[in-house]
Amino acid sequence: MRRFVPVLLIPLLAGCGAQVAAPVGDTVTVARCGEQVEYRMPERAVAYEGGSADKLFALGLTDHVLGYVMPPANPPVTESPYAAEYGRVEMLSDDLLNRELVVDARADLVVAGWRSGFSDERGITPALLDGLGIQSAMHTESCWNYPGFPERVPPIEGLYEDLRRLGAIFRVPERADALITDMRARIAAVEAAAPDGQIPVFLYDSGTERPATAANQVPPTDIMRVAGGRNILADVDGRWTDVGWETVVERRPEVIMIMDYGTQSAEDKIAFLKSLPALRSVPAVQNDRFFVLDYNEAISGPRVIDGAERFGAYLRGLA
Repeated sequence: MRRFVPVLLIPLLAGCGAQVAAPVGDTVTVARCGEQVEYRMPERAVAYEGGSADKLFALGLTDHVLGYVMPPANPPVTESPYAAEYGRVEMLSDDLLNRELVVDARADLVVAGWRSGFSDERGITPALLDGLGIQSAMHTESCWNYPGFPERVPPIEGLYEDLRRLGAIFRVPERADALITDMRARIAAVEAAAPDGQIPVFLYDSGTERPATAANQVPPTDIMRVAGGRNILADVDGRWTDVGWETVVERRPEVIMIMDYGTQSAEDKIAFLKSLPALRSVPAVQNDRFFVLDYNEAISGPRVIDGAERFGAYLRGLA
Protein backbone atom coordinates (compact mmCIF):
# COMPACT_ATOMS: atom_id res chain seq x y z
CA MET A 1 0.00 0.00 0.00
CA ARG A 2 1.31 3.40 -0.87
CA ARG A 3 1.77 5.92 2.00
CA PHE A 4 0.66 3.21 4.43
CA VAL A 5 -1.05 4.13 7.69
CA PRO A 6 -2.31 1.20 9.82
CA VAL A 7 -6.11 1.24 9.71
CA LEU A 8 -8.90 -1.27 10.09
CA LEU A 9 -10.56 -1.94 6.74
CA ILE A 10 -14.32 -1.88 7.02
CA PRO A 11 -17.04 -2.20 4.36
CA LEU A 12 -18.32 1.20 3.32
CA LEU A 13 -20.86 0.14 0.72
CA ALA A 14 -22.02 -3.25 -0.42
CA GLY A 15 -21.28 -4.74 -3.80
CA CYS A 16 -18.37 -5.98 -5.88
CA GLY A 17 -16.28 -6.66 -2.78
CA ALA A 18 -15.65 -2.93 -2.36
CA GLN A 19 -13.81 -1.97 0.80
CA VAL A 20 -12.39 1.31 1.93
CA ALA A 21 -10.79 2.30 5.17
CA ALA A 22 -12.23 4.48 7.84
CA PRO A 23 -10.65 7.92 7.45
CA VAL A 24 -7.47 8.39 9.47
CA GLY A 25 -6.49 12.01 9.84
CA ASP A 26 -6.93 13.57 6.44
CA THR A 27 -6.70 10.38 4.36
CA VAL A 28 -8.91 7.48 3.36
CA THR A 29 -7.74 4.18 1.87
CA VAL A 30 -9.42 3.11 -1.38
CA ALA A 31 -8.57 0.52 -4.03
CA ARG A 32 -6.88 1.64 -7.24
CA CYS A 33 -7.21 -1.45 -9.38
CA GLY A 34 -5.82 -4.20 -7.12
CA GLU A 35 -3.76 -1.83 -4.97
CA GLN A 36 -4.80 -0.15 -1.72
CA VAL A 37 -3.91 3.55 -1.87
CA GLU A 38 -4.37 6.43 0.59
CA TYR A 39 -6.15 9.52 -0.68
CA ARG A 40 -6.28 13.07 0.55
CA MET A 41 -9.42 15.05 -0.22
CA PRO A 42 -8.97 16.28 -3.83
CA GLU A 43 -9.68 19.90 -4.69
CA ARG A 44 -8.09 20.18 -8.17
CA ALA A 45 -9.12 17.03 -10.03
CA VAL A 46 -8.33 16.57 -13.72
CA ALA A 47 -10.50 14.20 -15.78
CA TYR A 48 -9.44 12.53 -19.01
CA GLU A 49 -12.25 12.07 -21.54
CA GLY A 50 -15.98 12.23 -21.03
CA GLY A 51 -16.35 9.07 -18.94
CA SER A 52 -14.08 10.36 -16.19
CA ALA A 53 -15.59 13.83 -16.11
CA ASP A 54 -19.15 12.49 -16.25
CA LYS A 55 -18.57 10.27 -13.20
CA LEU A 56 -17.39 13.27 -11.19
CA PHE A 57 -20.26 15.45 -12.39
CA ALA A 58 -22.85 12.73 -11.74
CA LEU A 59 -21.62 12.57 -8.14
CA GLY A 60 -22.06 16.32 -7.74
CA LEU A 61 -18.32 16.99 -7.51
CA THR A 62 -18.01 19.82 -10.04
CA ASP A 63 -16.59 22.18 -7.39
CA HIS A 64 -13.68 19.76 -6.90
CA VAL A 65 -12.86 19.54 -10.63
CA LEU A 66 -10.20 21.86 -12.03
CA GLY A 67 -10.67 20.79 -15.63
CA TYR A 68 -10.70 18.12 -18.27
CA VAL A 69 -8.63 16.80 -21.18
CA MET A 70 -10.74 15.92 -24.22
CA PRO A 71 -9.09 14.47 -27.34
CA PRO A 72 -10.69 15.65 -30.60
CA ALA A 73 -12.32 12.29 -31.38
CA ASN A 74 -14.74 12.85 -28.49
CA PRO A 75 -18.15 14.38 -29.27
CA PRO A 76 -18.52 18.05 -28.26
CA VAL A 77 -19.19 18.55 -24.55
CA THR A 78 -22.02 20.90 -25.50
CA GLU A 79 -23.96 17.78 -26.55
CA SER A 80 -23.47 16.17 -23.14
CA PRO A 81 -26.21 15.90 -20.51
CA TYR A 82 -23.55 17.43 -18.24
CA ALA A 83 -22.94 20.42 -20.54
CA ALA A 84 -23.59 22.90 -17.74
CA GLU A 85 -20.97 21.24 -15.54
CA TYR A 86 -18.42 21.20 -18.34
CA GLY A 87 -19.04 24.92 -18.72
CA ARG A 88 -18.06 25.52 -15.10
CA VAL A 89 -14.58 23.96 -15.39
CA GLU A 90 -11.60 24.49 -17.66
CA MET A 91 -10.80 22.59 -20.83
CA LEU A 92 -7.09 21.96 -20.30
CA SER A 93 -6.26 20.27 -23.60
CA ASP A 94 -7.74 18.70 -26.71
CA ASP A 95 -4.85 16.25 -26.93
CA LEU A 96 -3.77 13.12 -25.06
CA LEU A 97 -3.08 13.19 -21.34
CA ASN A 98 0.52 14.02 -20.45
CA ARG A 99 2.64 14.62 -17.38
CA GLU A 100 3.53 18.25 -18.13
CA LEU A 101 -0.11 19.27 -18.39
CA VAL A 102 -0.99 17.66 -15.07
CA VAL A 103 2.01 19.19 -13.28
CA ASP A 104 1.44 22.65 -14.78
CA ALA A 105 -2.21 22.53 -13.71
CA ARG A 106 -1.16 21.68 -10.13
CA ALA A 107 -3.65 18.82 -10.19
CA ASP A 108 -4.12 16.83 -7.00
CA LEU A 109 -6.02 13.94 -8.64
CA VAL A 110 -6.11 12.54 -12.18
CA VAL A 111 -8.99 10.27 -13.23
CA ALA A 112 -8.41 8.14 -16.34
CA GLY A 113 -8.16 4.56 -17.57
CA TRP A 114 -5.16 2.28 -17.84
CA ARG A 115 -3.88 2.63 -21.40
CA SER A 116 -6.71 5.08 -21.94
CA GLY A 117 -5.14 8.20 -20.54
CA PHE A 118 -2.42 6.57 -18.44
CA SER A 119 0.37 5.05 -20.52
CA ASP A 120 3.85 3.65 -20.01
CA GLU A 121 4.79 4.66 -23.54
CA ARG A 122 3.77 8.29 -23.03
CA GLY A 123 5.35 8.47 -19.60
CA ILE A 124 2.28 9.14 -17.49
CA THR A 125 1.36 6.35 -15.08
CA PRO A 126 -0.14 6.21 -11.60
CA ALA A 127 3.25 5.13 -10.22
CA LEU A 128 4.98 8.10 -11.82
CA LEU A 129 2.34 10.48 -10.47
CA ASP A 130 2.73 8.93 -7.02
CA GLY A 131 6.35 10.01 -7.13
CA LEU A 132 5.26 13.56 -7.93
CA GLY A 133 2.75 13.64 -5.10
CA ILE A 134 -0.22 13.63 -7.51
CA GLN A 135 -3.05 11.20 -6.77
CA SER A 136 -4.73 9.08 -9.42
CA ALA A 137 -7.84 6.96 -9.84
CA MET A 138 -8.45 4.46 -12.64
CA HIS A 139 -11.52 3.06 -14.37
CA THR A 140 -11.97 -0.42 -12.91
CA GLU A 141 -12.92 -1.94 -16.27
CA SER A 142 -9.46 -0.99 -17.55
CA CYS A 143 -7.65 -2.74 -14.67
CA TRP A 144 -7.67 -6.27 -16.06
CA ASN A 145 -4.07 -5.94 -17.34
CA TYR A 146 -2.74 -3.21 -15.04
CA PRO A 147 0.87 -4.24 -14.26
CA GLY A 148 1.37 -5.55 -10.74
CA PHE A 149 -2.17 -4.95 -9.52
CA PRO A 150 -4.63 -6.37 -12.06
CA GLU A 151 -8.32 -6.51 -11.28
CA ARG A 152 -10.98 -8.20 -13.40
CA VAL A 153 -14.48 -6.76 -13.10
CA PRO A 154 -17.25 -6.83 -15.76
CA PRO A 155 -17.56 -3.37 -17.33
CA ILE A 156 -20.94 -2.30 -15.92
CA GLU A 157 -20.01 -3.59 -12.48
CA GLY A 158 -16.77 -1.68 -12.96
CA LEU A 159 -18.78 1.50 -13.47
CA TYR A 160 -20.58 0.95 -10.16
CA GLU A 161 -17.27 0.23 -8.46
CA ASP A 162 -15.74 3.44 -9.82
CA LEU A 163 -18.62 5.45 -8.40
CA ARG A 164 -18.15 3.77 -5.01
CA ARG A 165 -14.45 4.49 -5.02
CA LEU A 166 -14.82 8.10 -6.14
CA GLY A 167 -17.57 8.54 -3.57
CA ALA A 168 -15.16 7.32 -0.91
CA ILE A 169 -12.24 9.46 -2.14
CA PHE A 170 -14.41 12.60 -2.13
CA ARG A 171 -16.22 11.62 1.11
CA VAL A 172 -19.68 11.44 -0.50
CA PRO A 173 -20.50 7.71 -0.25
CA GLU A 174 -24.22 8.36 0.13
CA ARG A 175 -24.33 10.06 -3.28
CA ALA A 176 -22.56 7.11 -4.86
CA ASP A 177 -24.94 4.67 -3.18
CA ALA A 178 -28.01 6.50 -4.46
CA LEU A 179 -26.62 6.79 -7.99
CA ILE A 180 -25.65 3.10 -8.15
CA THR A 181 -29.07 2.04 -6.84
CA ASP A 182 -30.75 4.02 -9.62
CA MET A 183 -28.41 2.62 -12.29
CA ARG A 184 -28.93 -0.97 -11.10
CA ALA A 185 -32.69 -0.53 -11.32
CA ARG A 186 -32.44 0.84 -14.86
CA ILE A 187 -30.23 -2.05 -15.99
CA ALA A 188 -32.54 -4.57 -14.31
CA ALA A 189 -35.44 -3.12 -16.29
CA VAL A 190 -33.49 -3.51 -19.55
CA GLU A 191 -32.66 -7.13 -18.71
CA ALA A 192 -36.24 -7.92 -17.74
CA ALA A 193 -37.54 -6.63 -21.07
CA ALA A 194 -34.81 -8.19 -23.24
CA PRO A 195 -35.95 -10.48 -26.07
CA ASP A 196 -35.36 -14.21 -25.70
CA GLY A 197 -32.12 -15.58 -27.09
CA GLN A 198 -28.82 -13.84 -27.68
CA ILE A 199 -28.82 -11.87 -30.90
CA PRO A 200 -25.27 -11.89 -32.38
CA VAL A 201 -23.89 -8.35 -32.59
CA PHE A 202 -20.71 -6.92 -34.11
CA LEU A 203 -19.37 -3.52 -33.05
CA TYR A 204 -17.71 -1.52 -35.81
CA ASP A 205 -15.41 1.19 -34.51
CA SER A 206 -13.36 2.08 -37.60
CA GLY A 207 -10.87 0.65 -40.09
CA THR A 208 -10.87 -0.57 -43.66
CA GLU A 209 -8.27 -3.33 -43.99
CA ARG A 210 -9.11 -4.75 -40.56
CA PRO A 211 -12.03 -3.45 -38.51
CA ALA A 212 -11.39 -2.09 -35.02
CA THR A 213 -13.94 -3.50 -32.62
CA ALA A 214 -14.80 -4.40 -29.02
CA ALA A 215 -13.55 -7.47 -27.15
CA ASN A 216 -14.92 -8.68 -23.81
CA GLN A 217 -13.49 -6.08 -21.41
CA VAL A 218 -15.29 -2.95 -22.59
CA PRO A 219 -18.80 -1.58 -21.91
CA PRO A 220 -20.39 -2.33 -25.31
CA THR A 221 -20.08 -6.07 -24.61
CA ASP A 222 -22.09 -5.63 -21.41
CA ILE A 223 -24.55 -3.34 -23.18
CA MET A 224 -25.18 -6.07 -25.75
CA ARG A 225 -25.58 -8.72 -23.05
CA VAL A 226 -28.09 -6.93 -20.82
CA ALA A 227 -30.13 -5.86 -23.85
CA GLY A 228 -30.49 -9.41 -25.18
CA GLY A 229 -27.55 -9.56 -27.56
CA ARG A 230 -24.15 -11.26 -27.67
CA ASN A 231 -20.90 -9.74 -28.83
CA ILE A 232 -19.59 -12.06 -31.56
CA LEU A 233 -16.10 -11.36 -30.14
CA ALA A 234 -16.95 -11.99 -26.49
CA ASP A 235 -14.44 -14.86 -26.54
CA VAL A 236 -11.57 -12.41 -27.20
CA ASP A 237 -9.87 -11.46 -23.93
CA GLY A 238 -9.11 -7.79 -24.23
CA ARG A 239 -10.56 -4.33 -24.56
CA TRP A 240 -10.42 -2.67 -27.98
CA THR A 241 -9.00 -4.90 -30.69
CA ASP A 242 -9.11 -5.61 -34.43
CA VAL A 243 -10.06 -8.69 -36.45
CA GLY A 244 -10.18 -9.81 -40.06
CA TRP A 245 -13.33 -9.28 -42.10
CA GLU A 246 -13.50 -13.03 -42.58
CA THR A 247 -14.16 -13.42 -38.84
CA VAL A 248 -17.11 -11.07 -39.07
CA VAL A 249 -18.51 -13.02 -42.01
CA GLU A 250 -18.02 -16.38 -40.29
CA ARG A 251 -19.78 -15.26 -37.09
CA ARG A 252 -22.79 -13.84 -38.95
CA PRO A 253 -23.89 -10.90 -36.79
CA GLU A 254 -27.57 -10.04 -37.05
CA VAL A 255 -26.95 -6.47 -35.85
CA ILE A 256 -23.97 -4.17 -36.34
CA MET A 257 -23.38 -1.56 -33.65
CA ILE A 258 -21.67 1.56 -35.02
CA MET A 259 -19.40 3.63 -32.77
CA ASP A 260 -20.21 7.27 -33.47
CA TYR A 261 -17.16 9.47 -33.00
CA GLY A 262 -14.31 11.10 -34.86
CA THR A 263 -14.28 12.69 -38.28
CA GLN A 264 -16.11 9.86 -40.06
CA SER A 265 -19.85 10.04 -39.42
CA ALA A 266 -21.92 7.03 -38.43
CA GLU A 267 -23.76 7.33 -41.76
CA ASP A 268 -20.48 7.14 -43.66
CA LYS A 269 -19.42 4.09 -41.66
CA ILE A 270 -22.68 2.35 -42.47
CA ALA A 271 -22.32 3.20 -46.16
CA PHE A 272 -18.80 1.79 -46.14
CA LEU A 273 -19.90 -1.49 -44.58
CA LYS A 274 -22.74 -1.84 -47.08
CA SER A 275 -20.28 -1.30 -49.92
CA LEU A 276 -17.98 -4.18 -48.93
CA PRO A 277 -18.56 -7.23 -51.13
CA ALA A 278 -17.24 -9.48 -48.37
CA LEU A 279 -20.12 -8.48 -46.06
CA ARG A 280 -22.99 -9.03 -48.48
CA SER A 281 -23.83 -12.39 -46.90
CA VAL A 282 -23.88 -11.01 -43.34
CA PRO A 283 -27.47 -10.93 -41.98
CA ALA A 284 -27.06 -7.47 -40.42
CA VAL A 285 -26.11 -6.00 -43.77
CA GLN A 286 -28.77 -7.92 -45.70
CA ASN A 287 -31.47 -6.73 -43.29
CA ASP A 288 -30.10 -3.20 -42.81
CA ARG A 289 -29.78 -3.62 -39.06
CA PHE A 290 -27.40 -0.94 -37.81
CA PHE A 291 -27.50 0.66 -34.38
CA VAL A 292 -25.54 3.86 -33.66
CA LEU A 293 -23.86 4.02 -30.23
CA ASP A 294 -22.53 7.36 -29.03
CA TYR A 295 -18.85 7.37 -28.05
CA ASN A 296 -19.64 8.29 -24.46
CA GLU A 297 -22.12 5.42 -24.22
CA ALA A 298 -19.28 3.06 -25.11
CA ILE A 299 -16.65 4.12 -22.56
CA SER A 300 -16.89 3.71 -18.80
CA GLY A 301 -19.22 6.43 -17.55
CA PRO A 302 -22.84 7.11 -16.56
CA ARG A 303 -23.96 7.26 -20.17
CA VAL A 304 -23.32 3.52 -20.55
CA ILE A 305 -26.69 3.08 -18.85
CA ASP A 306 -28.31 5.31 -21.49
CA GLY A 307 -26.69 3.19 -24.21
CA ALA A 308 -28.02 -0.03 -22.66
CA GLU A 309 -31.54 1.38 -22.51
CA ARG A 310 -31.43 2.58 -26.11
CA PHE A 311 -29.98 -0.68 -27.43
CA GLY A 312 -32.52 -2.67 -25.43
CA ALA A 313 -35.33 -0.71 -27.05
CA TYR A 314 -33.75 -1.27 -30.48
CA LEU A 315 -33.52 -5.05 -30.05
CA ARG A 316 -37.09 -5.24 -28.75
CA GLY A 317 -38.18 -3.40 -31.87
CA LEU A 318 -36.71 -6.16 -34.03
CA ALA A 319 -38.92 -8.82 -32.48
